[in-house]
Amino acid sequence: MALGLFLAARLTGVAVLTATAWAYGKNPLWLLGRSWDSGWYVGIAAHGYGRIEHYPPKIASDYAFFPLYPGLVRAVTEVTPLSGGAAGLVVSWAAAGAAACGLYAVGRLLYGRGVAVALVLLWGVLPHSVLLSLAYTEPVLTALAAWSLYAVLTGRWVWAGVLASLSGLARPNGLAVAAAVLVAAAYEVVRRRGRNVSHRLWTGAALAPLGWCGYVLWVGVRTGDPLGGYFAVQRRWGSRFDFGVGALHQARHLVLNGGRFVFPMAMVAVAVSIVLFALLVVDRAPLVLVVYSGVLLVIALGGAGYFECKPRFLLPAFPLLLPPARALVRTARARPWHATVVVGALAGLSFVYGAFLVVVNQTPL
Repeated sequence: MALGLFLAARLTGVAVLTATAWAYGKNPLWLLGRSWDSGWYVGIAAHGYGRIEHYPPKIASDYAFFPLYPGLVRAVTEVTPLSGGAAGLVVSWAAAGAAACGLYAVGRLLYGRGVAVALVLLWGVLPHSVLLSLAYTEPVLTALAAWSLYAVLTGRWVWAGVLASLSGLARPNGLAVAAAVLVAAAYEVVRRRGRNVSHRLWTGAALAPLGWCGYVLWVGVRTGDPLGGYFAVQRRWGSRFDFGVGALHQARHLVLNGGRFVFPMAMVAVAVSIVLFALLVVDRAPLVLVVYSGVLLVIALGGAGYFECKPRFLLPAFPLLLPPARALVRTARARPWHATVVVGALAGLSFVYGAFLVVVNQTPL
């Protein structure tokens, strides 16, 4: 049921986007498979790394993009007649389905079937959930993260480490999965006072950061600066970690002067995420979920540049939706009509805003 509702939501979103694209005289398949970062990933899948574009004062290198997603796209193009963009959509849509199943597994393990269904549904109708239908990496990261966290919650440490390592090859903020696994493992060791700790826990903890560290080191070696090369690439893109100073300046500018619609929406999404994280902590969610969500928040809020992209960076932070999912289930039991109106309103916003972001908006996603 949960997967069916998720697919229905996303297919409806794609239908609205397609109709909007046709109304504007644009090709919906091109928009879905080649928009913004998708073009970079498809290029890496086809030609490997080495592309550099100059957008003064920025110097854009494809080393900024982690290799797992383009590797999967390349694999699909090798075994099917699909082109890069279409193969990217196959990978993203399959990953989105796997992510929805992972969210359901986590939600059901912790709070039961009803909350699990609500969690998947809410994730599928977020205002920025259109990104789950594009040739983007967020579905891949979320799928790996959800199943890695589920593995931690069920004591499958080696699987947790393997999936965390793959998460680190999917996106820069895949580091959050490794951090969550490592903190959860450390907590388990302390709780047991170092006694009767399985070798599987140590193995999983050792595996967790390998993907992220391996790619960062590889880029560093390729650029001649083993420890700092990757971060230099990001700085040339205009992206750096400044502990939130840039985000605060951007938020202040928006409050005082306004801005294009996507920027206030991004600010609202960030503010809501902070509130939801506080609720997650108050609800005493499992440590691994709190750490994962917290690190994603720190990475998103602490990074300077591309303020409009912050909701995308937070899309994999699905544990933040556990408190509203539980509230939605309580509302559905007491006042079913109210819950229906809430979900319908969120879905409508998601479909319309998603079409606007991809078809009309000229700001990078």
